Amino acid sequence: MPLCTIEYFSGSLEKATAMNVILPDPQIDPPYFTLYQLHGLSDDHTVWTRRTSIERYVAGLPLVVVMPDGGRGFYTDAREGYAFESHIIKDTLDFVERYFPVKAQRSHRAIGGLSMGGYGAVKLALKYPNVFGSAAAHSSVFLAGHSRDFTESDELARIFGSDSAGGDDDVFALAERAQRGNLPAVYFDCGRSDFLLDANRLYHEHLGRLGISHTYREYRGAHSWDYWDRHFPKALKFHRKALGF
Repeated sequence: MPLCTIEYFSGSLEKATAMNVILPDPQIDPPYFTLYQLHGLSDDHTVWTRRTSIERYVAGLPLVVVMPDGGRGFYTDAREGYAFESHIIKDTLDFVERYFPVKAQRSHRAIGGLSMGGYGAVKLALKYPNVFGSAAAHSSVFLAGHSRDFTESDELARIFGSDSAGGDDDVFALAERAQRGNLPAVYFDCGRSDFLLDANRLYHEHLGRLGISHTYREYRGAHSWDYWDRHFPKALKFHRKALGF
């Protein structure tokens, strides 16, 4: 099936950028579902196809997989820097739905990611519940935008500022404010040897206290591509059940 690299201009970033897109097999008729799959802090739009078997996992499905470049921006409109949230929500979605035969409806859009991208997937799904029908995340940095200790570095302070806790980049606060009748289906997992395990357990407990339905799993493994490649199929199965493809 086709794999495309698309280079285009993002108005939100005010610069050229790129995304990789996996298209369905030609014999599968449109319109298609869409999965926006986000990368982690140190990677780019090529990494999911370079480091996992994602092409093989989605073969035969009526699904367009979009892998945008999120830089090191935590899929957030930085206080000082690039507007990566707007880049995804405005520019990337608009480009995909303008040029590919996908159905531009919440019921046909999923979002996923790992680490920084796992945080981004859950944040964007909760912040824009009318946009995405499901979100799935691996090894997520859920304390981004929530913990003051997390923003002590100069880089993260420029992105989140010093007062992000309780705001629109805090997934704990977004869950608290969410309208219960309009939530996407949410799945996340983490390896038991992952340094982010405690944060994932904390978020699972937080959603439980709020009575928000979600699926959380822990598996053997660490913060590694071996782990993410093995468990992406579980996230894909979750999306398929939630959206019905």
